[in-house]
Amino acid sequence: MYSERKRRSAAGPSVKTDGMIRLNKFIASSGLYSRREADRLMEAGDVTVDDEIAQPGRMITGKEKIKVRDQIIRSQDRKVVVAYYKPVGVTVTKSDPHARVTLEDVFRYPIHLTYAGRLDRDSEGLLLMTNDGELIDAMMRSSNEHEKEYIVRTRGKLSDEDLHQMSKGIWLKDLEMKTKPCRIERLGDYTFRIVLTQGLNRQIRRMCKARGHEVKTLKRVRVLNITVKGLQPGMQRELTQDERMKLYEMVGLTLAD
Repeated sequence: MYSERKRRSAAGPSVKTDGMIRLNKFIASSGLYSRREADRLMEAGDVTVDDEIAQPGRMITGKEKIKVRDQIIRSQDRKVVVAYYKPVGVTVTKSDPHARVTLEDVFRYPIHLTYAGRLDRDSEGLLLMTNDGELIDAMMRSSNEHEKEYIVRTRGKLSDEDLHQMSKGIWLKDLEMKTKPCRIERLGDYTFRIVLTQGLNRQIRRMCKARGHEVKTLKRVRVLNITVKGLQPGMQRELTQDERMKLYEMVGLTLAD
């Protein structure tokens, strides 16, 4: 039940005013939440501006006291993107009650960073970590069809027909949908390279299962222009300025710094 403080609406104009920014953009700039998450938090009454409940569309100057669930939110002026090699056995999402080791347990950085794109516990490879909520939103938008590249090893031998069927799109019974066409290159009797522009949950494992195969190892080696080259499990590095500029360009954003 809301307190008297929370009953006082802090709704503001929904149009942009000179020198002002949208509240959801400011919250996203903290790296703690994406814009969509910020909007959902506002709809739930969990965001306050100078101790008044904020409504979606609120404009601010950036000098106000912004809180999300009583936590003060500060904008991170410098946008950081880190390439991290997630080891097998590390759970990315916080919501898995059975997780033994989570990303929070093993990933360290001076400021709070959030992952842009999940990778399941049994998989390894590249995760991009950032404090830029706009970048996360842009990368998670399925309509953008961003390339992600994987190296996959199965327990059984792969036929040419297996690879052909997966490359042209395969029906996933449990999801009741067909995958989009993708690029596949055979690397051996049990291994192949696959480039997806789609991000269904455990998609590659489901595709292999549809052909009667079980995935033994799955490694993400590239997201757009960023690769895992030079990293070992548990290692990380900050992207270079050139890498960041290209990444932002590929997702339709402009890097301010």
